[in-house]
Amino acid sequence: MDPTRIVAIRHGETSWNADARIQGQRDIGLNDRGRWQAAQVGLALADEPVAAIYASDLSRAHATAQAVADAKGMPVVAHEGLRERCFGMFEGMTFDEIHASFPEHALHWRKRVPEWVPPEGGESLLQLRERVQRTFHEIAAGHPGEQIVVVAHGGVLDALYRLATGQAVNSPRTWELPNGAINRLLRTPDGFTLVGWSDTHHLDHAPADERTA
Repeated sequence: MDPTRIVAIRHGETSWNADARIQGQRDIGLNDRGRWQAAQVGLALADEPVAAIYASDLSRAHATAQAVADAKGMPVVAHEGLRERCFGMFEGMTFDEIHASFPEHALHWRKRVPEWVPPEGGESLLQLRERVQRTFHEIAAGHPGEQIVVVAHGGVLDALYRLATGQAVNSPRTWELPNGAINRLLRTPDGFTLVGWSDTHHLDHAPADERTA
């Protein structure tokens, strides 16, 4: 089967990103800088062949995908499987707040304990990896030999990077996950292959007054 070319994009910035606040599956919209980043992604991909555009149904990802869709004259297909990792009771908090009030949980988080589940409905890293693997295979299987755009979240793309490079969920992160970055992979039924990661050239010339959220 011909490989599917995946252009995977992290959504634009939100005010909670700027505040280092845990978003998880809370539906937080883009801030001004995030909307500018989304528009730049749309311009960067305007001349590329794209068979379909998929996005998490959370508004920060869907709005980023919509900027690409507007440039291409295409619809966005929302997919719940692309949502950010669920962090349960910790959504809305900063890591410093979690460390101060729940030090044992903060330690599990920092050490990337694979089986650790945030209380009140959170997902473990193992559960997230399984969801990301299943979702990307499901989406890409419908587009052999084609290129698709997928807009998701930092945790989702971190899991995808690990799947493509064979790294464990608890290995230290040595790669970047900037808002609005363009990442490229190939998918076959055998798995994912990394082509390029964290391309932000399209974001190099933000007006000075747009660099602050």
